[in-house]
Amino acid sequence: MRSPDRPAPAHGPSAPGTVMPNVYVGRAAADAAGDRGWLLGHFKPVGDPRHSDEVEIKWGVHPRGERRARWTEGDKRTALLVLISGRFRLEFPDGDVVLSEQGDYVVWGPGVDHSWEAEEDAVVMTVRWPSVPGHRIPEE
Repeated sequence: MRSPDRPAPAHGPSAPGTVMPNVYVGRAAADAAGDRGWLLGHFKPVGDPRHSDEVEIKWGVHPRGERRARWTEGDKRTALLVLISGRFRLEFPDGDVVLSEQGDYVVWGPGVDHSWEAEEDAVVMTVRWPSVPGHRIPEE
């Protein structure tokens, strides 16, 4: 039961943006448009609750047939990619991984080169760590 001195809860992000000190409410699809899909990381302004030097989070919406323009090479971070919807293939030097059911995911470590292709319209969430200051938002 809520304490009477606490405000009523927000009912969804009807007005995305910072609504309370150190709290950000947003919509992934809309917010992702600003930084090539990246929602959280070192590239957000200091003081924004989405600023982090520890982790980066991306909301990726990819139409069928979209491919990463080129393979990554020598990235020093670990990554987790979770399928939200659709069908998504990741290509690694030792073989491909196809994510086809909601919640399927793959994790790869530093130095593992990769590329990808949306085999169907797909939505994926990527979490990468650490968020490397000075590292630009990657071209996807």
